[in-house]
Amino acid sequence: MEENGVQIRLTAGEMAQLWNQYLNDSASICVLTYFREKAEDDEIKPIIDFAIELSKRHVKTITSILTEEKNEVPHGFSVEEDVHLTAPRLYSDSFVLNFINQMSKVGLTLYGAAVAASVRNDIRTYYTNCLTETMKLYNLSTELLLSKGLFIRSPNLPNLEKVEFVKKQWFMLDVIGEKRPLVAAEVDNLFANLQRNALGVAVLTGFSQVAKNKDVKQFFLKGLEVGNKHIKLFRGKLEESKLPAPMGWDAEITNSTTQTFSDKLMLYLTSGLISMSVGYYGTGVSQSPRGDLSSMYNRLSLEVQMYAEDGANIMIKNKWLEQPPMASDRDELIRSKKQI
Repeated sequence: MEENGVQIRLTAGEMAQLWNQYLNDSASICVLTYFREKAEDDEIKPIIDFAIELSKRHVKTITSILTEEKNEVPHGFSVEEDVHLTAPRLYSDSFVLNFINQMSKVGLTLYGAAVAASVRNDIRTYYTNCLTETMKLYNLSTELLLSKGLFIRSPNLPNLEKVEFVKKQWFMLDVIGEKRPLVAAEVDNLFANLQRNALGVAVLTGFSQVAKNKDVKQFFLKGLEVGNKHIKLFRGKLEESKLPAPMGWDAEITNSTTQTFSDKLMLYLTSGLISMSVGYYGTGVSQSPRGDLSSMYNRLSLEVQMYAEDGANIMIKNKWLEQPPMASDRDELIRSKKQI
């Protein structure tokens, strides 16, 4: 792109955001197209259609930008290669609606980061539009969840009756046998992370039922163990302060064992869920003054990262992991020059 007659190339940050978003949206088109094929609720269908429309528009725009800049467009995913539309239903419509709602929240976070990472005017404008569109998707899915009585609210706290200041160090540190009640940010993070893990466990339950590759199936089963362990820990912290915890989504998964998505697509989607967990656990650390919570988040984050490595190894073994844009290997260039 030219600005004031000067050719402006994409920065590393812009390239990274565009490349990752292409993969994410091409994968989303696959999953959402399957959800739309199996949807029965006439109120949910328009929201799935809107989500598909957004992802297709994003893929088209990114393809245009990368092509104009003479960059190769990622292979990504396609309905033809990665989805079996004739497979039986795997998830209920209410689960799909919650899935879209949660993913729109994630999209708001990612697009906000993309705006901050962008310098070129056209890229900033594009991601600003993505934020606006995703906010609409979030509002539509939230309103429908509320109207159906399916939206799960985080716990309420007592009204603030007066301004108080912390008087003792125990607010930050643990006291043997005693812990202060959770502050609002700690409650919100625990509740949201429990919700996200419950959603992830449901996704992996369905994936483990339909996966064909033995290594992939074992990877999903291990993920179920990790996710259920984290749910138990988050629920325990909420219950210590006599706060309610949301239930899981086990009842929203069918008994289908027919191949639905390619193992490659399911593994990629799971890797995305893992990456999100690491980010949200980091937020939990930064917003949790209580020492036991920050320590817990650090421990769980390390566990999730080790699990992610197992998934990456499977993807590399099967040649499923697309290599992202990289800096030039100057040492290799020098070595190859010497050999001529």
